Amino acid sequence: MSHTEYNKNIIEPPLIQNNPTFGSITGDVSGLVEARTPMPWYLLLALSGSLALLMFGMIGYLVYEGVGIWGLNVPVGWGWAIINFVFWVGIGHAGTLISAILFLLRQKWRTSINRFAEGMTLFAVICALIFPGIHVGRIWVVYWLLPYPNQMSMWPNFRSPLVWDIFAVATYFLVSAMFWYMGLIPDMATLRDRAKTRAKKIIYGFLAIGWRGGNRQWKHYEMAYLLLAGLSTPLVLSVHSVVSTDFATSVLPGWHTTIFPPYFVAGAVFSGFAMVTTLAIIVRKIFKIEHIITMNHLDKMAKIMLATGMMVGYAYSVEFFMAWYSGNEYEIFTFVNRALGPYAWGYWIMISCNVFVPQLFWFKKFRKSIPVLFVASILINIGMWFERFVIVVSSLSRDFLPSSWDYYKPTIFDIGTFIGSFGLFLTLFLLFVRFLPIIAMSEVKGVLPQADPHRHSQHK
Repeated sequence: MSHTEYNKNIIEPPLIQNNPTFGSITGDVSGLVEARTPMPWYLLLALSGSLALLMFGMIGYLVYEGVGIWGLNVPVGWGWAIINFVFWVGIGHAGTLISAILFLLRQKWRTSINRFAEGMTLFAVICALIFPGIHVGRIWVVYWLLPYPNQMSMWPNFRSPLVWDIFAVATYFLVSAMFWYMGLIPDMATLRDRAKTRAKKIIYGFLAIGWRGGNRQWKHYEMAYLLLAGLSTPLVLSVHSVVSTDFATSVLPGWHTTIFPPYFVAGAVFSGFAMVTTLAIIVRKIFKIEHIITMNHLDKMAKIMLATGMMVGYAYSVEFFMAWYSGNEYEIFTFVNRALGPYAWGYWIMISCNVFVPQLFWFKKFRKSIPVLFVASILINIGMWFERFVIVVSSLSRDFLPSSWDYYKPTIFDIGTFIGSFGLFLTLFLLFVRFLPIIAMSEVKGVLPQADPHRHSQHK
């Protein structure tokens, strides 16, 4: 038997378990939206909504009082606001990666997780967009960042990193939203046809924009979906590259390096997949869809986290090597100060969570363990937040002049705004899982064995 014939005879495990039919997939996913709202959902919404209101209250007081309520000092002009901004932008990367890049690579396993990963992307980017606006101080003129002349007939400064962020993140959000909504259209039509009340029929019918599932509609849909996937793919790489360029174009030791764009992109995918894993474990358990989001999906995400985690660890070592090889005493001091200085505790939390924790995924036993995956994914995102903390705070707190050095401490307003951003994220996510299908029904049906037109001939 030749190698090719041997590969053809290999029986691959099914992506979706329990041998589902098209009808059972529709019933399982639509039932989550059509079922009566459980009481725990209201409790979680009340908790997350309260945290979101806390954030808006902190922002309101910030507008009234000024950025002096934060822990900013003379050398550390960028505090938790920029740390949180980069953190949330990174969280939003996995959704578009799963949807666009894996779609172009014809990875069928993405179909079970791409819908709520795309939703997670949008909600994370919404949280991220808040922070560049509120950290500038004069929030009432933040519209000057937009590319049109203000009332003084002056254009925005296109050399400003703030303007780059607005361009990059806003473009990423708009394209991701179109991509997400495009995938929702067939499922909206399914919910429209199953709706029992007139109000739901009207709402879902409006969102389905006349979808009937005809051959011409599917042809146009698939072409539009492919074009949006192709448009989204470079955005995944460009957005966090632009965010990293905010740092790399400065002359500050520790920032002025060309490794930042690929390093930040790898870290963004790393943290994004960790958040998708955390949410996937919770969603599959609560909604009892373990047969759709299987251990096979979690295993593949763990492997991606292992690969990107090693890229991030490699970037950490390259930074130290380049600081030493450059012979620049300021660069050398900056990296030694990160590891041994007053913020060494943050640096070693970062190393432990981002470099050591992912090494567990070399072992299949840990990749197949729900508790290990859940704890590891949370630790990875803690480590990624500390990575941004180390980059921003440890570099700024030790300036060129020792006379201007100071120790940065966050205030209750920094902490409250950050915790509140999680409340906003969870509020939007809870509304999404309650009123929209969290699984792409039409795409999952496409990977079932009965969707293969050659299935019967192969079986014979």
